[in-house]
Amino acid sequence: MQWGNFLAKEAATHGLSLKQTAAFIKYFKTENLGKNDAQLASELNVEVAAFRKWMSEVYDKFAQNYPELAISNSRGKLKKLQAYLSAKYNSELDVLKPLAAMKLLKSLVVRERLQQEAWVARRICKFLQYLPLALELVGRYLDKMPDLSLETLLKRLEEKRLEHEKLHPQGDGVFGHGEWGMGHGEESPMPNAQFPKSAGDYPSPPTREWSFPPTFNEAVVNANSLMDYESGLAEAFELSWEHLDENAQNFGCLLSLCALADIPLSLETIQDEKKQQLNEKAIADLLELHLLQRKNKETYRLNPLIRQLIQMKLDKSSEADETKTKFAAMMLEVAKLIPQQLNPEDILNLTPHIPHITEVAIHLSQYLSDKNLITLLTKLAWFYQGQGLYQQAEPWLRQCVEITQNPLGLEHADVVANLNNLALLYESTERYSEAEPLYQQALELSKRLLGDNHLDVATSLNNLARIYEFTGRYSEAEPLLEEVLELRKRLLGEEHIDVATSLSYLALLYESTGRYSEAEPLYQQALELWKRLVGEEHPNVATTLNNLAALYCYTKRYREAEPLFEQALELRKRLLGKEHIDVGTSLNNLAQLYEFTGRYNKAEPLYQQALELSKRLLGHNHPDVAISLNNLAALYRNIKRYRKAKPLFEQALKICERTLGVNHPTTMTIRANYASFLTEAYH
Repeated sequence: MQWGNFLAKEAATHGLSLKQTAAFIKYFKTENLGKNDAQLASELNVEVAAFRKWMSEVYDKFAQNYPELAISNSRGKLKKLQAYLSAKYNSELDVLKPLAAMKLLKSLVVRERLQQEAWVARRICKFLQYLPLALELVGRYLDKMPDLSLETLLKRLEEKRLEHEKLHPQGDGVFGHGEWGMGHGEESPMPNAQFPKSAGDYPSPPTREWSFPPTFNEAVVNANSLMDYESGLAEAFELSWEHLDENAQNFGCLLSLCALADIPLSLETIQDEKKQQLNEKAIADLLELHLLQRKNKETYRLNPLIRQLIQMKLDKSSEADETKTKFAAMMLEVAKLIPQQLNPEDILNLTPHIPHITEVAIHLSQYLSDKNLITLLTKLAWFYQGQGLYQQAEPWLRQCVEITQNPLGLEHADVVANLNNLALLYESTERYSEAEPLYQQALELSKRLLGDNHLDVATSLNNLARIYEFTGRYSEAEPLLEEVLELRKRLLGEEHIDVATSLSYLALLYESTGRYSEAEPLYQQALELWKRLVGEEHPNVATTLNNLAALYCYTKRYREAEPLFEQALELRKRLLGKEHIDVGTSLNNLAQLYEFTGRYNKAEPLYQQALELSKRLLGHNHPDVAISLNNLAALYRNIKRYRKAKPLFEQALKICERTLGVNHPTTMTIRANYASFLTEAYH
């Protein structure tokens, strides 16, 4: 297969839009490798900014299926993609020399068998155009047919080509998919007086595109001609496919709907023993014919070309819709396992499934009901949002709002849920001006749909009040929070966890306005209520201990604060494990207390532990890592260790500028800290 056809095939396999495909092929064509973005954009008759945007989207789509591509440097991204494409082309698609092709075939077929028909063996290699993958398929097929002559095999290959040319004189069609889905919304968990959470710099899911400038038409290769049938691969595949029984073919079709990523297959979870045995045999048959590759225990992969050929088989079958519906339902069940609050074990176990859930969300959404689509899209968003990957979660939530509104109309409770969900993400990334109108809309709809005396109305009031508080509009937030507290007490009674949450929110507001004497009894009430309702061994007890300790710090009651911070830290370690982000927050808070009281030697190792923990859990380029760097740098500044402080401030600022933008409040705070440090240290 030629490089241009390979690029076109990759574009189709990764679901690139027409505009993205045009930019992709233009960028990576051999004759264009020395040209800059401006030249390439000019040849496509588009703006440079648009060209770069499409190339960024192209990279994101590849990185979704191949996490090893994910890097932060924008220029390095495309270089890494170039290297990936070249390696893939050379390993899977490039042709071998004739002698190398014969050597490969000899490694797969008994030598004496080839020696008896040496001339025919060379003709087979030529027919297959010395393509390694086609030779692998033929070799495995011959191994399954020990009495088949090479002459007969060659005739079968030639017959398959003739059959195809008669049926499809202009090439075969490629597999087509569907549209997007929807999601839920929930009230955020109880407040935690800790450092802000911010978004990282991660790729986003693809967006729907509707139109396409005519100037691109000549740059886009017809998808129907992507499979080069003169390569011999399709014919080799046909022989292997026909050798499979119906069960193995059906299983292969199901696997072809997976994303281009490692496929986790754990058959031990299947309770039906007969079904388990059938699946085991199907996997063994596919492996034996080299139609499926085993990476390690319970992990498999489909070659992209084999995947495309099987999808084409599926698309022609009468069972295509049934198979797609079955696969979508399977991925939905996996998605349901994603909790809103993730722990490291959840992330480890669920990550291998995410590309395949995403495949359903993007390409097979029409095979799920609206209700199930809501679940699937929400769970996907939770997976990213629960790790602080807000930019990766946002497009799913935006689609939730848009698509929920279209078929159901604005007067529907699901719209309220999705408005809250998207607004919560904006709130988490401190985009309060975007969150506020969504919360207001959700509140108005809730009142109209449910009346003023409803718990969902209380949730919407609470959400809107938080935005007012975060933007310093305390006088607007206070009556709403008081109304929420009274509404929940009336509807739920005094002894309820939602009442404890409301007490915490109202206490946090009083604390923010310096009304510490009013905040303290509310925190204490909330703490006692949590202990009665959920017991002393609960994460919300730890959070409330932390918040009360923070209040004592603000009022310089460090002796009262210290044991509470220590209790919160030990409780979180016990309940959440030492490798949890809330443990890092407690380490940071206790370190700050030590710093405030001049115990710098005790503060430093805690700051360092918090920093290393955030790096392990969030990656080195997360905004929360920048906050930890800033805090440690501030400690070094206080004790005049300027050489240690300077690189930490610089790293923190660089991370925030890259992930949050230069005008984000956290970025501006760290920039101001750095500027103040430079004035002190070097003037």
